[in-house]
Amino acid sequence: TAAAALEVARVSVETGVLCSTGFKKRYATAYDRAKQWLSTFPEEDLSSIGVDYCSARYSNETPRSEFLLDFAIHIIDLTGFLFGEVAQVCAFTRDHHAYGVSLRFRNGAVGTLNLNDARSFQIPTEEVELSVNGGHFMTIHNSSVWRIAEHQETTEWREPPTFTSAGDSGRDTGHLAEIEDFVKAVVEGRETRSCIRES
Repeated sequence: TAAAALEVARVSVETGVLCSTGFKKRYATAYDRAKQWLSTFPEEDLSSIGVDYCSARYSNETPRSEFLLDFAIHIIDLTGFLFGEVAQVCAFTRDHHAYGVSLRFRNGAVGTLNLNDARSFQIPTEEVELSVNGGHFMTIHNSSVWRIAEHQETTEWREPPTFTSAGDSGRDTGHLAEIEDFVKAVVEGRETRSCIRES
């Protein structure tokens, strides 16, 4: 629950014991690059983020088997990680298997999320569009392929040899990079990129 997570965060601060949340998208190569790229612009120039993130069917029988809290939570976290704190949310659901979400961020940017479990686990569906005022935008496909345009001209393109990020070394998915960051944080006495307070 949110209350239990808040208590864990409180204890972490009081004791100084590192506590991190498994938000792998923050560590994925493409989103690491997106965060770097977005940081080159003033916050007020961020315009919009659009996300299409889908999977196969979830049972939704318990909190651990809920589509929203098991699968979709990663992209929900990533949205705030990339564009900042959300000020307003409007969401619709179809039986907790599909969600249409509209967002307004504190910096004035807007966003939309299409989240559903009516597709497939074998064929990834993860499309992210980032727009910045002035003809700057970044398109990310399945956590591994991206295109960056600045002043309406393509400036960067990455297309790795594996189509699905599940076949990578753990960097495109973020799994390995997340574990490495946790170990380094323990050794260096610092927080991770996905500290419990943000969760």
